Amino acid sequence: MPRPALLAALVAVLPLTAPAEEVGRVGVDWTGNDIVIEAIQDPDVAGVTCHVAYFSRSMLDRLSQGNWFEDPSNASIACRQTGPIEIGDIDRSPDGEEVFRQSRSLVLKSIRIKRIFDAENQTLIYLAHARELSEGSAKMSISTVPLFNSAPR
Repeated sequence: MPRPALLAALVAVLPLTAPAEEVGRVGVDWTGNDIVIEAIQDPDVAGVTCHVAYFSRSMLDRLSQGNWFEDPSNASIACRQTGPIEIGDIDRSPDGEEVFRQSRSLVLKSIRIKRIFDAENQTLIYLAHARELSEGSAKMSISTVPLFNSAPR
């Protein structure tokens, strides 16, 4: 199997770090392009839910524009406390850890959400960003959740 095909197959079978549940879909034009809104529970921080919105291309758009296997990699994120916050065993390094990943093309692009713990300000930072293997991307969105009256478990 050629290397790009092997990589695509590997990416397709990798599990998401956190499952996403579609909670909304807004049609933006007559061709069937949509904005999809998904809810993602942080797997290691109970009581925090992130909502991510991203663009989903229609089949008509794919046919007319070409570029069959790729969706835009930009996303918007908002994270809030949705219950009592209980922090599990999270990465507290400045690099943080990946909470969610979703492919936006067969091989080259994905949307990722990283959680970073700001100990000094007692805040969880969630960063949604694009990752492109062929070239970097500056598309990003950030959300924060303050940790008032929350204790690590």
